[in-house]
Amino acid sequence: MNNRPPDEGLPSAASTTVAHFEAQTHALKGELTRLQRELEDLKHAFSATQAADLLEANENLVLAALKAEAIAEGATLTLDELSRESQRDPLTGMPNRALMNDRLDSAITLARRRGTCIALLFIDLDYFKPINDALGHPVGDVVLCQVARRLESVVRDSDTVSRYGGDEFLVLLAEVNQASDAAQIAAKMLASLGEPCHVGDITLRLSASIGIALFPEDGNDAAALIDRADVAMYRAKREGGGCFDFHREDVARAVGLLPRVGPVQPLPTSHREFVLTERETQVRNLREANENLTLALLAAQELDEHADQLRWRQIRFLSMVAQNLRKPLHPIRTAAGLFSRARQDAALRARLPAIIKRQVRRMSRLVDDLVAAAQPGGADVMLERRPIDLMTVLGEASEQARRTLEGRRQRLVTSWPTELPPARGHAVRLIGVIARLIDNASSHSSDGSEIRLSVEAVDGWVRITVSDDGAGVAADALPTIFATAESTVPAPRRRGMALHMLRDLVEAQGGTLLATSGGHGRGSQFTISLLQDVHAVDIPKG
Repeated sequence: MNNRPPDEGLPSAASTTVAHFEAQTHALKGELTRLQRELEDLKHAFSATQAADLLEANENLVLAALKAEAIAEGATLTLDELSRESQRDPLTGMPNRALMNDRLDSAITLARRRGTCIALLFIDLDYFKPINDALGHPVGDVVLCQVARRLESVVRDSDTVSRYGGDEFLVLLAEVNQASDAAQIAAKMLASLGEPCHVGDITLRLSASIGIALFPEDGNDAAALIDRADVAMYRAKREGGGCFDFHREDVARAVGLLPRVGPVQPLPTSHREFVLTERETQVRNLREANENLTLALLAAQELDEHADQLRWRQIRFLSMVAQNLRKPLHPIRTAAGLFSRARQDAALRARLPAIIKRQVRRMSRLVDDLVAAAQPGGADVMLERRPIDLMTVLGEASEQARRTLEGRRQRLVTSWPTELPPARGHAVRLIGVIARLIDNASSHSSDGSEIRLSVEAVDGWVRITVSDDGAGVAADALPTIFATAESTVPAPRRRGMALHMLRDLVEAQGGTLLATSGGHGRGSQFTISLLQDVHAVDIPKG
């Protein structure tokens, strides 16, 4: 079995990108700090004789805003690319284990709603380790790539073929009518793999053991289906390989097993002959089984999966903060453009420094988040749960969304008790989530309409709800409202606001984000639930 990690090479690429991005954010932070000091000076002294200095400061501010926007856009593109790469096996280009689990979860959700069946095939190449040992890993890599292409050629466009690790593959058949459909696909795979495999002047004939699990008969979740398919695969391997089997014996009997293709037997060529005796094959196979059962290998697999999860969480967190960097840029540019009118308008002259200072402070805080999150484990630190003052959070979130609402002549109607209990979470992240949900409601509601923000405390939980009377979501689209960009299930148009990222941020704070709707054209409601903090004494503001 090929024991090299399938995600080899990705950590170094991610580290290089994050290091480059960290240097840019540090430079931007210094520029913003300098501008903040200039604004403080302008706040105390503003006269006609300082008009030239003001114009110069205005130009510098516009340039800094444009530079910040370019950095934010570049960071978003880079992180999006990293996100896609982190979900693909670097050798075969197939979906990796994390993406396959996501697609399997989506397929189960869809099948459960429609009352249909899906099949999961666990494929393990027979006697693959001798190929690596005798011919070397480069040859083994070429063989794995050819296997991947052959498996993909057999399935439909709606199905998913994934490299699970080493010489193991998972195939998701998104919709099957009966068990015999999965049996036909498995038989085609064995026949395709049985065709001669050419690597330079070497010709091999491959075979595989395939285990099949069916939903809902064999399990109701992804983990159960993978486990049952794995058990069926080992049953097929004990039969000698080159065949497939179902997890349930009654299904296997009903479908019937196809004739065995047999173990790996390379074909001789005029240039080179590769022969493995039966005894050598048996010894190597037993050694491979023993290695797979060792605790060291299991521990290494667990650590690798944990590292993948941490890296994926950090990439998604950095992507979210990079997108939020764009938010303060519009108010800063608008305020900078109004400086030329400030000499004739005393009220405007008094407001501009405060507006710019507030947005610069907000951007500086986001840059600090990026710098901290770029460190190992930084995303966890930036989502540390603390007691938060909900009144402050609701006020700042409403202020952030105010410009969007005013532009469409919409009203924000708020409703909550006079005494709000403290909640546990991260204030800055929660402000961003609520503001994005209000923006989302605004973009899917008509001009002049009403957006509602309400809060209630129920059974130790604080529930924050953003609702509207706008486009709504159809009943069959609600289960996929938080689908990711890589999901096989199409998400509704509301996903333009990256709702899956908002859900992840809420869940990282120990809460939930749920969506409900009366149907198309009947509005939507998004509810954040966070635990109350009954032990909070001194709540930090903001």
